Amino acid sequence: MANVQTLSKGEQTRERILDIAQDAVLHKGFAGTSLDEIIAEAGITKSGFFYHFKDKNDLAKALLQRYLDTEWSVFDALFKQADELSEDPLHSFLIFLKLFAEVMGDLPNGHPGCLVSSYVYSDHMFSRDVREMTTEGHRIWRRRFRERLDRIAARYPSRIEVNLDDMADMLSAVADGGIILSKSLSEPGVLSRQIMQYRAFVRLVFLGN
Repeated sequence: MANVQTLSKGEQTRERILDIAQDAVLHKGFAGTSLDEIIAEAGITKSGFFYHFKDKNDLAKALLQRYLDTEWSVFDALFKQADELSEDPLHSFLIFLKLFAEVMGDLPNGHPGCLVSSYVYSDHMFSRDVREMTTEGHRIWRRRFRERLDRIAARYPSRIEVNLDDMADMLSAVADGGIILSKSLSEPGVLSRQIMQYRAFVRLVFLGN
């Protein structure tokens, strides 16, 4: 979410609409979220909504882009912190995973949910460009995690046979699966523990202990 102190009144309204829409979509899915309820909660008129978004698909696109940007700003900050603590690619990645687990563990009620996963489950509702955004989002995650794993593998040959693309995807699968488990079991700590299990796997692959 942007800092409201730096936004104009119109930009603040747009951000509030996105906040309300994201909360609704994560709790009820996109199909179960109506524009009327978003407009009512935001306290604006329909013309006020359509000033910011031309239709529900346009809202979906803006919501997804903001979510992806926010996710990567978090990852970038954690990677930067990890790289400052260690120049070794493996140790830096292990530090990143521990920091990531700690951030997820500090959320008071657990992670609210993955917007990308929510979109994938109902992709028939979206235009082609929105569907392509969800696909590209996963490709970016794969590519960026794979870059980290390539650096590690160049210095630490893997102790077991692994596919680095699959290993990069595994972190996304662990994160999304951890969110689902934490919600299903009402155990917010599950996500953090799953990330730490992935961390143990990475250590085992490249160090053997």
